Amino acid sequence: MATLTELERARLRWRARRGLLENDLIITRFLDIYEESLTDDQIAVLALIFELGDNELLDLLLGRIEPSGKLDQPAVRAVLKQIQELKIS
Repeated sequence: MATLTELERARLRWRARRGLLENDLIITRFLDIYEESLTDDQIAVLALIFELGDNELLDLLLGRIEPSGKLDQPAVRAVLKQIQELKIS
């Protein structure tokens, strides 16, 4: 588990802000639940997926597309699965 400082938490939340409300809602819900227990690997995955454009990110978050290229790795798939399970429950 990573120990995020308040500044790092604020930066993570700031990077999570998106142009599409749907992305904001999904990512905010994930952070509200898991922020305290995120590992360094999970934080790295979030930083990676936050680089995507809004539409591609939403498609990944909703499972419409599979991770490809540099996103096609187990850590990314694990975080996406966690996020996707949140919207179902």
